[in-house]
Amino acid sequence: MTTWLTKWTPEDEDFWAAEGSKVAWKTLVVTTATLTLSFATWFMMSSIVVRMPGIGFKFTPNQLFWLAAMPGLAGGTLRIVHTFLLPIVGTRYMVTAATLLKLIPCIGIGLAVMDPNTPYWVFLVLALTAGFGGGDFSSYMPSTSLFFPKRLQGTAMGIQAGIGNFGVSLAQFVTPFIITLAMVGAPQTLNKIDPQTKQIIGSSQIWLQNAAFVYVPLLVLFAGLAWFLLRSVPIKASFREQLDIFKDKHTWFCTITYLMTFGGFSGLSAVFPLLIGGLYGKFPNAPDPLVYAFYGPLIGSASRVIFGFVADRVGGAVLTQACGLAKIAIYMAMFALGLFTPDSIDQFPMFVGCILALFFFTGVGNAGTFRQYPIIFGANPRQAAGVIGWTAAVAAYGPFIFSVSIGSVTSAWGNPLPFFYAITVFFVFATAINWWYYTRKGCERPS
Repeated sequence: MTTWLTKWTPEDEDFWAAEGSKVAWKTLVVTTATLTLSFATWFMMSSIVVRMPGIGFKFTPNQLFWLAAMPGLAGGTLRIVHTFLLPIVGTRYMVTAATLLKLIPCIGIGLAVMDPNTPYWVFLVLALTAGFGGGDFSSYMPSTSLFFPKRLQGTAMGIQAGIGNFGVSLAQFVTPFIITLAMVGAPQTLNKIDPQTKQIIGSSQIWLQNAAFVYVPLLVLFAGLAWFLLRSVPIKASFREQLDIFKDKHTWFCTITYLMTFGGFSGLSAVFPLLIGGLYGKFPNAPDPLVYAFYGPLIGSASRVIFGFVADRVGGAVLTQACGLAKIAIYMAMFALGLFTPDSIDQFPMFVGCILALFFFTGVGNAGTFRQYPIIFGANPRQAAGVIGWTAAVAAYGPFIFSVSIGSVTSAWGNPLPFFYAITVFFVFATAINWWYYTRKGCERPS
């Protein structure tokens, strides 16, 4: 069975109609399914850490933020590696191997949470391996950009990235339900603590290991499908040849705008549950973070899919611009309303509403940026694919940046407000770059 396609000319309409379309869409289905599992396993730790104190793990809030941060640190670093993999090993080998690697964190974390005496350093290492799921994006998306003609790249990448991003919601939606089922191993007793008295006010039985083990059979299944169904586009380049993208200033400008869009999405997704608990968990009748956490990634993923189609029609730059302006306005409103320094549980609905609006516009921006990059680097498809991989790699540090910074700032200041001031300033900077180089009349590279 051959790995490399002998011919691939998607811009040729006759080739596309005769055979290209069928191969491209089949590839998109398989890689999108595996990418969804990648995101789910990447973010499963953010759902698991919320329950760990209740079943006997004696970790501090800052330690829990670090556990939520580790997958982001590893994911960003591994995305740098993935950026250069595709032209070397091809889609088939890359997707199959990447899917199998995620068995390590799923099995490891599942075993570790079954024993409350598991050392903290073990969880740090396992949380790092969860980053395997975060690395995949920087080879999957460049692969998709090569399989489709330019006129469909916004749609295809919007579908793949948007549905792939649903994996975040999958982890946060499935976890509260799956851990209540007697599937694997012995149960743990989950104690509910009164935030005022610190006394136990109720308990229940859960199987927290299910939150990791549930992905194991799916990973094995889709690794097999990837091996037997996928082929690779015959575009090859050495590592040295691929470094030419760093000579173009627009690689760095695109990195900044994608930090604003996907970096904001992934970072907020990682900390949303802990943020709810940290800001509003001190009040009587405090909300359960996992009841709300999955809505944000769900909305951001859905808007990315929907606006992928829009980006193909109106261009990506205008959507990126709308994302930046909206996020700046929402954060300014949250500052004015004191939602990061609440004095009442009555502020919680407004807090959740604003966060969900941030997720929505982040999805819009994600669709816009990935439509922009193939246009900005349109003269060289291989370079465009490389830039997609590189920008995604840097933006994948979002969970690490958000988790560590919020944990540290909250420890020092008592609230996360200084961090959100800082990223709002960064969003102003990124929006200005997008306007000057890609959006305004007469800009350097309209996209």
